[in-house]
Amino acid sequence: MRPDFRERSEERNEFDERVIDIARVAKVVKGGRRFSFRVTVVAGDNRGNVGLGMGKARGVPDAIKKATERARRNMQSVPLAGTTIPHEVVAKHGGASVMLKPASPGTGVIAGGAVRAVLEAAGVRDILTKSLGSANVLNVANATLHGLRSIKLLEEEAAARGKSPADLKPFWERKRHG
Repeated sequence: MRPDFRERSEERNEFDERVIDIARVAKVVKGGRRFSFRVTVVAGDNRGNVGLGMGKARGVPDAIKKATERARRNMQSVPLAGTTIPHEVVAKHGGASVMLKPASPGTGVIAGGAVRAVLEAAGVRDILTKSLGSANVLNVANATLHGLRSIKLLEEEAAARGKSPADLKPFWERKRHG
């Protein structure tokens, strides 16, 4: 075995890669329909980096390979506040709309399907979500990713509003007086 191959396999194992959706799609040509498979994959390092990839091929394994490579290439960092997100956000993509709301520690990931896969790959452990509108898996996953990317850091948002970061912390983290 070559040493560079071993390094590459170790790098490959550190990512959390999940196949979200496998759909059979058809292209209509002169002779009839040509079927292929569209695979949606989410990849993350469980520490705030997540990416989404879509791959299309005549065979499922080839489509999964393409989608996984694209998901790794499209990885972006997501600001997290401990095990949750700093603030509530609503994001849209196509007909799908996703609401993400921070939750107190111990709540878990209250989400289903594509939303859960994207959030867990990003490293979010406590969050409340609601998927509204279209249930198209690809659009829901993209909406979740848009929501995570639109999150602002607590310090930046506090500076923009002219407040202290302590004023913007979630209610369970604020110190009670009296």
